[in-house]
Amino acid sequence: MVPVVYRELFAAIAATAGSLTGLLFVALSVAPRRGPAAGPTAIQQVRVAAALLAFTNAMAVSLFSLVPGTSPGYPAVVLGVIGILFTAAGVRSILSSQATRRQQRQQLGLVILLLLIFGTELACGVAVLADSRLSTAVQVMCYALIASVLVGIARAWELVGERDTGLWASLSVLTGRAQGPDDRPD
Repeated sequence: MVPVVYRELFAAIAATAGSLTGLLFVALSVAPRRGPAAGPTAIQQVRVAAALLAFTNAMAVSLFSLVPGTSPGYPAVVLGVIGILFTAAGVRSILSSQATRRQQRQQLGLVILLLLIFGTELACGVAVLADSRLSTAVQVMCYALIASVLVGIARAWELVGERDTGLWASLSVLTGRAQGPDDRPD
């Protein structure tokens, strides 16, 4: 059972993630198709899938947690495992792609963030299933779900805006070291 204080938060996360998922579909359907110059297809596909999974993860855990009598631990464990497996498959896809080592390394931040989010979600889900009175585990799970939405937004922005929104790319812009066309990450 979800503590009453978290019901509204789960509802807000589910609504936000659902809306953003719809917007992602619209953005991808109206975005111009990019040719081979846009970068390795595997990296683009992993970015799209990461954004979609981040939104779907937050929405599904939140919605299932709102079902009366359902522990948020079950959806958190299932989606945590799915997320970790997706991340592993994404890494495999990127490593086996035509991407350069530099392009592959640039995806490391996404991999780390996704592993942190899904690992936290999985651990919190197990903790809640072991002791349903652990409100701290539910609170940390909510933080992971919010982080999942934020990662989804960043990935979607990269896809639509065709720019890297990562920490290093942002710092280089802020310090005046703007990237040239050959330096643009994929």
